Amino acid sequence: MIGAEDLGMTYPIIQAPMAGVTTPAFVAASAEAGLLGSIGAGYLSADETRNFIREVKSLTDKPFAVNLFVPQQVEMDQETLRTAYTALQPIGEKLGLPFWKVSLSESQFEKQVWVLIEEGVKVCSFTFGLPTKETTQLLSDHGIVLIGTATTVEEAMLVEQARMDAVVMQGSEAGGHRGTISGEMTGTPLHELLEEVRETVQIPIIAAGGIADKDMLKKALSAGAQAVQIGTALLAADESGAHPIYKEAVLHAKEDSTVITNAFSGKPARGIRNQFIEDMEGIPIAPYPYQNDLTKRLRKEAAAQGKPEYMSLWAGEKVHLTKGGTVKEIVERFIDKEAGFSQYPFL
Repeated sequence: MIGAEDLGMTYPIIQAPMAGVTTPAFVAASAEAGLLGSIGAGYLSADETRNFIREVKSLTDKPFAVNLFVPQQVEMDQETLRTAYTALQPIGEKLGLPFWKVSLSESQFEKQVWVLIEEGVKVCSFTFGLPTKETTQLLSDHGIVLIGTATTVEEAMLVEQARMDAVVMQGSEAGGHRGTISGEMTGTPLHELLEEVRETVQIPIIAAGGIADKDMLKKALSAGAQAVQIGTALLAADESGAHPIYKEAVLHAKEDSTVITNAFSGKPARGIRNQFIEDMEGIPIAPYPYQNDLTKRLRKEAAAQGKPEYMSLWAGEKVHLTKGGTVKEIVERFIDKEAGFSQYPFL
């Protein structure tokens, strides 16, 4: 059994691998604060992944995880893409981009897997599916701890059957993309998931979704989780790579301000409701990852112009409880020094 101490963890907390937000400084700061830091490598190339890993290594000697997006087979329909691109024109015009160049993304998942092996990464987590048996065996043979993501009990069983070492149970409260394996939208809150899954799977459970303070952390651990994963609570951290405007939106968000939308990426994700989401209601949307490719330039331009109403502001249901500070200061708000969290094994 691999213990928390083997992964450099002082506390049973994993920093959520928020692709596009995590920076080397953020991951290293999380590791140094006693968490398991995580690189969100879902949108990176193999070379970018390697460079990111090496930068983190230059900042900390503690272990950390790398999260990969399992590639999905989606047929590219030119007519669907054209329709979705045309539907985005009114928003583009508001940003001074009546037309913009779109580069379609290509997954480098297999190359990324080899980068993790070559760089000696300790932990690899997966989102949007599960790797093949061959990939799982390859990573396991190199001593890499494997973590799958699930949003239902049935998916958790698939994660266990795929020989993952642990499973992240993502409740409906979670910010960002739903980590579904089946692709079907579910709305089960975290506490209900934990009640069901703890009687179903034998592998360690990591609770994710709406964990915004130490009381919620304790509740998740008491419900059967061996660790928790937090993202929104760390979004406004000094070391976070979130755009300053994004951080301001998070810090000033009101209760019940988030919704689930597929308007930005073509895949359901929870974020702060804004003009972009409202404008896209009932509008044709391309499937993931192509909608993400179509809106990438628009989101970047909105950030450059200081217009949060057209940015993807991913955040969980408890975003209104988010506070600023360094990663270390935020983590300290989660920790009850008398609770003896070191007694909880991670794996």
